[in-house]
Amino acid sequence: MADSLETFDVQQFLSKAGVGKTIASFSKGSPIYAQGDTCDAVYYVQDGTIKLTVVSESGKQATIALLNPGDFAGEECMSTLQPFRSASATALTDCVLLRLTKIEMKRVVDAEVAMSGLFIAHLLARTNRIQADLIDQLFNSSEKRLARTLLLLANFGKEGVTETLVPDISQETLAAMIGCTRSRVNFFLNRFRKLGFIDYDERIRVNKSLLQVILHD
Repeated sequence: MADSLETFDVQQFLSKAGVGKTIASFSKGSPIYAQGDTCDAVYYVQDGTIKLTVVSESGKQATIALLNPGDFAGEECMSTLQPFRSASATALTDCVLLRLTKIEMKRVVDAEVAMSGLFIAHLLARTNRIQADLIDQLFNSSEKRLARTLLLLANFGKEGVTETLVPDISQETLAAMIGCTRSRVNFFLNRFRKLGFIDYDERIRVNKSLLQVILHD
């Protein structure tokens, strides 16, 4: 174990294909896996953005998460209680993903402290995000939910960046994420732009001033 700790480079491991690992490219809109599929692999996002969606028995669809470089998808396969995919994954932009078989993922998590630490940190971050999303849905208006979602999508606040771009995402997807209609999303986006909180032509650019929407009661 001591030798493994000294030589294992988790970022290098996640950047290259190998035993139990393959790198795959997906064009925008391509399916990666579907809700109900057998859980047989974990995916690591190397480049691009993917979205996770669920469909109810009545056919209603909801977007539950957007995952960016450095995120894992399909981690439910690590549980013996979850034999099937609980959500569908689709490429929101052109993507490059590392696919790790269930066997290889379990092996490296068990064998390498650096990998298990990274994976646990991801799971905790996802749990915190889910809790924050629930609080957002219960207590905040759709306008505040949209503002928060845009800030999260733009990774706002990282390394002192004052304005950042949101991934190429439709108003329909934004509406599904915050639980309102496309027309309301369009109304709020136009309002944010008039107030100088965002700019957009083909893609949305988030400005620091958008925080005012969340902070204002």
